[in-house]
Amino acid sequence: MRASLIQIAVDPDESVNSRRERAASLIAAQRGADLVILPELWPVGAFAYQEFEDEAEPLRGPTHERMAKAAAEAGVWLHAGSFVERAADGTLYNTTLVFTPDGERAATYRKIHRFGFDKGEAVMMGAGDELVTLALPQTTLGLATCYDLRFPEMFRGLVDAGAETLVVAAGWPERRRAHWTLLAQARAVENQAYVLAVGSAGTHAGVQQAGHSIVVDPWGEVLAEAGADEEVLNVEFDPSRVAAIRDQFPALKDRRMGLAPPTTLG
Repeated sequence: MRASLIQIAVDPDESVNSRRERAASLIAAQRGADLVILPELWPVGAFAYQEFEDEAEPLRGPTHERMAKAAAEAGVWLHAGSFVERAADGTLYNTTLVFTPDGERAATYRKIHRFGFDKGEAVMMGAGDELVTLALPQTTLGLATCYDLRFPEMFRGLVDAGAETLVVAAGWPERRRAHWTLLAQARAVENQAYVLAVGSAGTHAGVQQAGHSIVVDPWGEVLAEAGADEEVLNVEFDPSRVAAIRDQFPALKDRRMGLAPPTTLG
């Protein structure tokens, strides 16, 4: 299976519409890939909180329509990263879309874990409440977004739902790049799954992005890693390796569920 991770740069001087068209051109260049992936909030920038209200779109807005067309034109499964969705009730969400090679929307995921603590995304956006997996012909994807990467219980839930390839779209800051690499490898090892984690390049509202998109196999080996600038990371991997590793080293079968809460001593 061939995946193309598009580590697009966000330039504050580039319009959202111009970036949509540039993303579509980058997708078109990946014809022949099985899966193409974009990063988190690439239309506006993951840290450009002041732009969220103005750039929010309905689910079937300009980003949806342009990405659906791009998927169909390239004939690829397209994980279109995420954008700022404005729901019918006015709530904003950090929303991921996945399209089939025919341009039909196959999955929608609203980010569950919002970053920012008491500001930014954490207070401006609603939280998703559904784990999302999607069966492709070659593998079953589990969808996650950026800050989700820090919550291993979410990924166990995706694996329990059948995920074999965990896709993480992110706008991860450079100052925490070491965590990005470490957590991507940890999620792969503990779940015996592939991790395809794509970040963005450039600067979002003054926050330098880490880039360094990464593909990790189910044994924790890094198959490919990007640099810091805009680039397309192409990688071929064997989805059947997930079942082989889970069979050879069946750690997931030894999980003990439903344990009683700990007893407080003293």
